[in-house]
Amino acid sequence: MAHGGPGAGGAVRAIGLGPRSVAALVLITVIGVFAFGWPLLADSASGLAHSQDAPWLFAALLPLLVAVVVATIADAGLDAKAVAMLGVLAAVGAALRPLGAGTAGLEPMFFLMVLSGRVLGPGFGFVLGSVTMFASALLTGGVGPWMPFQMLAMGWFTMGAGLLPGARRLRGRAELLMLAGYGCAAAFAYGTVMNLQGWTYIGGLSTGISFHPGDAVGANLTRFFAYCAATSLGWDLGRAAVTVVLTLIVGSTVLKALRRATRRAAFDAEPAFEAATVPGGQAVSGAEPDRNGPARPGTGSATAAE
Repeated sequence: MAHGGPGAGGAVRAIGLGPRSVAALVLITVIGVFAFGWPLLADSASGLAHSQDAPWLFAALLPLLVAVVVATIADAGLDAKAVAMLGVLAAVGAALRPLGAGTAGLEPMFFLMVLSGRVLGPGFGFVLGSVTMFASALLTGGVGPWMPFQMLAMGWFTMGAGLLPGARRLRGRAELLMLAGYGCAAAFAYGTVMNLQGWTYIGGLSTGISFHPGDAVGANLTRFFAYCAATSLGWDLGRAAVTVVLTLIVGSTVLKALRRATRRAAFDAEPAFEAATVPGGQAVSGAEPDRNGPARPGTGSATAAE
């Protein structure tokens, strides 16, 4: 009889990364780092404007997201149920974003991304974060040159939760504290990365925190961190606080629900076959289960008692 997988022992593990998944994620990360950071290396005559490169980034991002999904499915042997769960979580995350309306950084979708990334693993976590941000932008009317950069940043945010240690064994309070700590740090990192995308718009202004195209990278980075402290620290703090509080209060319940759904979908089920017996008591190897009655011998090396 076939058995095994998450339902057999009650344990659920995150969807791991295979070689194709790793290759796809590395490629998309390299492109993303270049997209965010190239203005720091450009000269003053380059005509900096992320509004010009955003459509190209978006056009490259969509097929790469599909590639990550296909690679993860191929490496982990997943089926349509995994993709369906991905869509449901993306819809829930997109619906959560307008609840805070971005006021003072109060964005409850971030805590769901942390918990979902933890359960689904880094590959599906990256896709979930990106797709959720895309759907929420359509829902809230927040479509603009910043959107593909938001998709990348949220993808990294969710992927990081899937890369945290102890995916199989760490549970309970210790896991919640780890996820809350990650959510706090990643909330600040998300705001910082998105600031880098918007900061170059103010290039050339004669302020001590504006971007100066063509200046040394170190000098620009010093001004950039001063810009973050002066303009967005309060928003990042609100985002981090909401993520930590929601993770600690409802994180245990949400994790259980996500793992129960993952177990029922049997994402990582590995069927194992036991020897069956025929009505004489003799064990038969290679037996196939019969849905309408007792197990019957299969083809191959199976032998039946006469």
